[in-house]
Amino acid sequence: MDVMGDKATLFETGRFVQPSSREDTDTPDEAGEIADEAAEELRQRLAAEAGDVEAMSVLGAMLLRRGDLDGAEPHLRAATAAGDRAAANNLGVLLHQRGYADEAAGWWRIAAVAGSAAAAHALGRHHRERGDEPAAEYWLRQAAEQGHTLGAYALADLLEHRGDAGAEKWMRVAAERGHREAAYRLARALDRKAAREADGDNGVQVLDEVEQWYRQAAARGHRRAALHLGTILEKRGELKEAGRWYLTSAKDGEARAACALGFLLRDAGDTENAAVWWLRAAQDGDGNAANALGALHAERGETQTAERWYRAAMDAGDVNGAYNLGLLCAEQGRTAPAEQWYRRAAYAGHREAANALAILLLRAGDEKGAEPWFSKAAEAGSVDAAFNLGILHAGRGEEQAALRWYERAAAAGHTEAALQVGMARLRDGDEQEAERHLRCAAGGGSAEAAYRLATVLDARRPPEPAHELGEPVHRRSECEEWYERAASQGHRRAQVRVGMLAAARGDVTEAARWYREAAEAGSRNGAFNLGLLLAREGSEPEAAVWWTRAADAGHGRAALRLALVYARRGELAEGQRWADRAAALGPASVAERAARLRDALRQELSA
Repeated sequence: MDVMGDKATLFETGRFVQPSSREDTDTPDEAGEIADEAAEELRQRLAAEAGDVEAMSVLGAMLLRRGDLDGAEPHLRAATAAGDRAAANNLGVLLHQRGYADEAAGWWRIAAVAGSAAAAHALGRHHRERGDEPAAEYWLRQAAEQGHTLGAYALADLLEHRGDAGAEKWMRVAAERGHREAAYRLARALDRKAAREADGDNGVQVLDEVEQWYRQAAARGHRRAALHLGTILEKRGELKEAGRWYLTSAKDGEARAACALGFLLRDAGDTENAAVWWLRAAQDGDGNAANALGALHAERGETQTAERWYRAAMDAGDVNGAYNLGLLCAEQGRTAPAEQWYRRAAYAGHREAANALAILLLRAGDEKGAEPWFSKAAEAGSVDAAFNLGILHAGRGEEQAALRWYERAAAAGHTEAALQVGMARLRDGDEQEAERHLRCAAGGGSAEAAYRLATVLDARRPPEPAHELGEPVHRRSECEEWYERAASQGHRRAQVRVGMLAAARGDVTEAARWYREAAEAGSRNGAFNLGLLLAREGSEPEAAVWWTRAADAGHGRAALRLALVYARRGELAEGQRWADRAAALGPASVAERAARLRDALRQELSA
């Protein structure tokens, strides 16, 4: 992408015609060409006046090219009368330009029967314009089989219109002879074929041929071919060349290429030039570019300008404009207009707008109104909507319906949905299926899924084997890797578990680090375990600080530890208070011990 920041690469290439510095007059070479042409015309005219049929035909063609129809016609008629087929074809062209189509067709027929491929092509076009496709096909085929490039292309166009399988053959013939539109259309047809055969080796071969024909058409100045070639190269990561073709296409007036070039520049960090190309594309009616400009201004806090471009996108027929207007209004807290724009986009089939509308209605307490929009969005392929439907059904206690939507979202790669399916399978006892979904969710970045997966793997982990000398041997297991992944993402229970594993292998520093991180994030178990670690290291005062934090958060064992600490210090009343707290918090074993300690402290205080 660094090349896209190099403006010289894009704006100072040899692809652009540089302004000419010469005066707007004929150069000596041009003057010579004009003189040569005049001399040639005089020579042909003298020969024609002397009765040379070929000279009549050539002179008529010269005058026809110049636009001198009155001067050309008598020479072409004279040559045609003498049997010159080229003159008959050109006479047909002249008459067609004058509006005498039927008379032109008569002369083209004469020339075509005499073997003129150009006349056969013209006659075929004439018949097609009048709806006589059988006659059109006959004459176009005559032209194509004689090697006429335009005839091959026109025949391919006719056959493609009818859905005839032979269209590709003639389109290829025209493309191989240098017809740029044929090359482009052949590439488009092969592109569709490659999409159908994407999984096979043949699909890869077709894609290579697609690029070849796009490249040929683009090299001949076909702007849409240049756009498609740029898209292929961008997908392949060849951004420098993709940018050059986008630029070529955009300079030729292709708005989609200008838009694509804008995105390429934005990704390279050059938002200033990106905005220039988006503006150009948007002014040419590209809704995607108008949306991009709206987003750019919205990021800068220029909401009025952003709204103007979103409206322009909508006016260009891009439904994303209405959706983005809804997002903009929602961010500003303007709920009523947000709902209006979401509805407009949703009714036009925008699935994410339907999902956003449903969320808006749900937050307003209209669950009945929200559910149909969630369903419409989910059926249209919105993964988030499918997940939201799962949440909706789960909130009503409809677990099976919720699971169906979770599974649908999970199958499309929704991380949180995969977590919900995994947890449901765990509850059902289907550990294998649970593990599969938890792995998907954990791989997608869910800390909770990583922790749950680690607990599943931990439960089936065999006991650590003993060393020959009786010393434990610690082998790093997969469950530890998942615990650590979850812990590094801030999962408090995973952090406590990683601390416990570190403590078990004697790594006090590592254990304390993880306990402290969990405790500072609000984990009462982390605070309790950190206190135990500090107490063992002789730092009971600091340990008491963490036990106090854990006990205040409802940790019964921490309260019991504090009761013992204060009892040893002789602060019996404080010890009794914490013993009371521990007895209330539990669990049962802690409550029993705390009650005995409390009674003992009470007797000591009353003695």
